[in-house]
Amino acid sequence: MALNGRDGAAIPVEEVAIEIEELATSLERIMSDDLYMSPKCCIFKTPKILSRHNEKAYIPNAFSIGPLHHSNQNLKRTEKIKYKYLRGLINRSENPKKKLREFIEAIQRIESEARECYAGLVKYNPDEFVKMLVVDGCFLIELFRKDSKLVPRDEDDPVFTMSCIFQFLYHDLILLENQIPWLVLDCLFEMTKEDNGKSEPLVQLAIEFFANMFSSAPSPVYDPNLLAKSKHILDLLRNWLIAPIYPTQSNEVSEWQPFPSATEIKESGILFKKHEDAKSILDIRFDKGILEIPNLLIQETTETIFRNLISFEQCSREYPPIVTCYAILLDNLINTVKDVNILCSSDIIDNWLNPEDATQFFNKLYLDAYVKIFYYLNLCKEVNAYRKRRWPRWRAAYMHNYFGTPWVIASQIVAAIVLILTFLQTLFSII
Repeated sequence: MALNGRDGAAIPVEEVAIEIEELATSLERIMSDDLYMSPKCCIFKTPKILSRHNEKAYIPNAFSIGPLHHSNQNLKRTEKIKYKYLRGLINRSENPKKKLREFIEAIQRIESEARECYAGLVKYNPDEFVKMLVVDGCFLIELFRKDSKLVPRDEDDPVFTMSCIFQFLYHDLILLENQIPWLVLDCLFEMTKEDNGKSEPLVQLAIEFFANMFSSAPSPVYDPNLLAKSKHILDLLRNWLIAPIYPTQSNEVSEWQPFPSATEIKESGILFKKHEDAKSILDIRFDKGILEIPNLLIQETTETIFRNLISFEQCSREYPPIVTCYAILLDNLINTVKDVNILCSSDIIDNWLNPEDATQFFNKLYLDAYVKIFYYLNLCKEVNAYRKRRWPRWRAAYMHNYFGTPWVIASQIVAAIVLILTFLQTLFSII
């Protein structure tokens, strides 16, 4: 007995049976693998549905950190800087050769754990992977110490003498795809504590390096213990924002309310105020007709950091999308250049970009991101309820119509004086 193929030729049953057996064996082999993501997984390739809106915000400019972009030939030119930092780090020890071997041995012990932090297959063998982690990890530790001036900087160091290199590096270190596990950094940092004679924790050095990432205002006080559990640098920056306010912003109700624009809020009689004592840029409050918003710095890296934080929240398991909700709130708050100008005049936004660019940035920031729970729901309800009250709207309209320009204000004052004099004249006549 035989079966007919597509071309009409007969296929022996024996060959069909062999193909089925091979296919079944292949599927069984695939199903026998661990198909679930490791609970330690925290470094991801950005989903195409998110990266397509601005691919440059997810790809390193000059420095490759970790395995995901290590093969990019355009990033090889800066490898010499990494090796120079590694040499400077081990040369401060009594025995540089021994110190380097200690680094390799220590990272070898945690190599498999570090590999589990990456989603998908890491294509490098253990030796290549360990070498990469040692070089990149020592580079970052030395960078943070040099930035804090705990160790001397070389006069010809391009990171601190060439503005473009530092800006490229600042951009590259906050990318989701350009991370190494924090456990690697912490391991190498603990092994080099005695080399510089200082005791500042790694978390503190990293935060100081990124101190003006989100705001031009002084950095709020943070609890190093809350940040020490971070999984990598991008996670550290997210925890820096969220730890002071979470779970105060938590809301378990899957409900949504639109938030009015800055222009609509102002016209409804609500006043904007810079939140001076904010614990984080996410710490937005509303009370008695005053909307307090912390200062936000909009610069070249602002879109990059927010896009990568949103991507991180979208890919991570059990990570509440609080930063994503903040992006949604800003998108509602800023629709036009007028909205940007209102917030700038209230010292809420420090805009270093063109106003039109800042407006477009917010309007496209969270496209294709999914949010199940909106963490600013209570704030939206309070603001929308206040806007429905008549007196604030009337007062705002009167102030806008009759006290909008100096000439109108002068005419109102003259009219008030004439009215008072007329009243006094009538009163004296009656007396």
